[in-house]
Amino acid sequence: MHNGVHFISGLPRSGSTLLAALLRQNPRIHAGMSSPVASLLFAMQRQMSQENEAAPFIDDFQREAVLRAIFEGYYAQIQGEKIVIDTSRAWCAKLPLLARLYPHAKVVACVRDVGWIMDSFERIIRANPLEPSRMFGFDPGGTVFSRVSGLGGADGAVGFALNALREAFYGAEADRLLLVTYETLTTSPARALAGIYSFLGLPAFTHDFENIEYDAEEFDRRLGTPGLHRVGRRVAAPARETILPPGLFSSFGGDSFWREPANPRGVRVL
Repeated sequence: MHNGVHFISGLPRSGSTLLAALLRQNPRIHAGMSSPVASLLFAMQRQMSQENEAAPFIDDFQREAVLRAIFEGYYAQIQGEKIVIDTSRAWCAKLPLLARLYPHAKVVACVRDVGWIMDSFERIIRANPLEPSRMFGFDPGGTVFSRVSGLGGADGAVGFALNALREAFYGAEADRLLLVTYETLTTSPARALAGIYSFLGLPAFTHDFENIEYDAEEFDRRLGTPGLHRVGRRVAAPARETILPPGLFSSFGGDSFWREPANPRGVRVL
């Protein structure tokens, strides 16, 4: 990790896997889909909290060292001069912690209008009608309304990520944050990558937007949602109509807060 560490976060179904697939074309960068690092980190934080009867024997220096060791241990096999870019929806809610562990770290957050995020999830579910998804507790019942409600709740995949993004966008560490819209990434990928490299302070790299390779077939199969993390061979933004009922789709119109003129922390949005 001595070569540097940064993070990808933001909203699901907004291009984070595509971004990681593009960045990993650069031999100096290690990137991928959401890793288990955040979960390991949070579990260890709890074990070192006052919930543990041995907490009086653990000071902040030790806590910081142990948490940093989770990163170091997980990525110990990364060879050469690679910069690690770890992905998790939770990182936007942990900017103070990331700043403490890695003072120079920055976070690239992928964003997309929430209605289209819900539409994307629903398309994945409908593309696999024979197998229930773990995202909904393997329950084969329900409707598009109950599925969207579950995803949008405070603990849902979309609701949690949206709240975490708001926390980062308006928080004191917002200068570490760059937002990349799904539209920019898929229609102007060269501009998006140039902005990301500039933000991270990395030398420019020429990416191939016509030959991308990334899939998590086994992970998605176990999730009961084949294709969830599959990236197409080329960057594209096909035009389409939503498959959500009109009222449901339009109900998320006010959630794209990053499009509003008010940006008190001056967060850059590509």
